[in-house]
Amino acid sequence: MTRTVYVNGDYLPEDEAKVSVFDRGFLMADGVYEVVSVLDGKLLDFDGHLARLNRSLDALEIANPLADADYLAAHRELVARNGITDGLIYLQVTRGNPGDRDFAYPPKDTRPTVVMFTQSKPGLADQPAARTGWKVASVEDLRWGRRDIKTVQLLYPSMAKMEAKARGCDDAWLVEDGKVTEGSSNNVYIVKDGVIVTRELSHDILHGITRAAVLRLAKEAQMRIEERSFTIAEAQAADEAFATSASAFVMPVVGIDGVSVGDGAPGPVAKRLREIYLEESRKTAI
Repeated sequence: MTRTVYVNGDYLPEDEAKVSVFDRGFLMADGVYEVVSVLDGKLLDFDGHLARLNRSLDALEIANPLADADYLAAHRELVARNGITDGLIYLQVTRGNPGDRDFAYPPKDTRPTVVMFTQSKPGLADQPAARTGWKVASVEDLRWGRRDIKTVQLLYPSMAKMEAKARGCDDAWLVEDGKVTEGSSNNVYIVKDGVIVTRELSHDILHGITRAAVLRLAKEAQMRIEERSFTIAEAQAADEAFATSASAFVMPVVGIDGVSVGDGAPGPVAKRLREIYLEESRKTAI
C-alpha cells in the first residue's frame, strides 16, 4: 500500500508529495518538528507535543499556520488512511518557500510549509532492546546553543549516532564541558542509591515531552529526583542508567564507553518507569 502523506492541507500518495527546492527547511534547516507515538491507533502525549511545537515556532518567529484542532484532525486522518496501529507520526513546519534563497527571513506573509507522514512500527512498545538495554558511547557535543528549540538541523546528532555505531554502540551520549547534555535523540538519566539524576532544563537540552511525563510519574511513585548535571565517570559508577524519548519511551542503558553500568542489565527503576509510563500513556492516549 502506498503511504499517504500530508502536505499543506492535501493528502497525497508519498510519491506525489513534493516541497519546493526554495523551501527554507531544505535550504536553511529553517523549521521545527515533532514526533508523536501511536499505540493501539491512538496518539500519545499529543497536547505536550503541540505545546512544544508552538514554543519552537515562537522562538523562530514562525507563525503557526494551523490551529491545534487541525493538527489533531490531520494526525487522526493519517492514522486512519495508513492503517497505523503502532508507529510514529512525523510533523514538520518550516518558514516556507520565499521563491529564492536569502539569509534574511522572507516577508511575514510567506506561507509556512506543513508536512506530516506516518511510520508503521508494529510492536513499538515491546522493543527487544528494552529487555537487553542500550550500550552508549560518549561523543563531544558540538551542536548550536539553542537545543531547547526542536529544529530540523539534525546533522550533528546523526554524525554522533554514526560515530557511536562505528564503536559498536546503540547511541551516543553528548558531552560538553565535561558534563553529559543528552543523547543523540533522547534525554538521559542515571540512578544512584535510589535517586534519579537528570540534567536540569535550560537552552542546553531539549525539553522532552516524555521526560516531563516520566518525571511526573516518578514523583507520583515516590521516587527521588535530582535535576543536575553529571559526568560520564559518574554515569559509569551509577547503579542504573536510562534514556527517554517519544519513540523509545524509557530505554535502559547498560554500558557506557565499554564500562558496564550496575550489573550490566536493565535495572529495576528503568524497568518500573517504562512499565508505568506505557500503562499511563495508553490510558490517556487520544
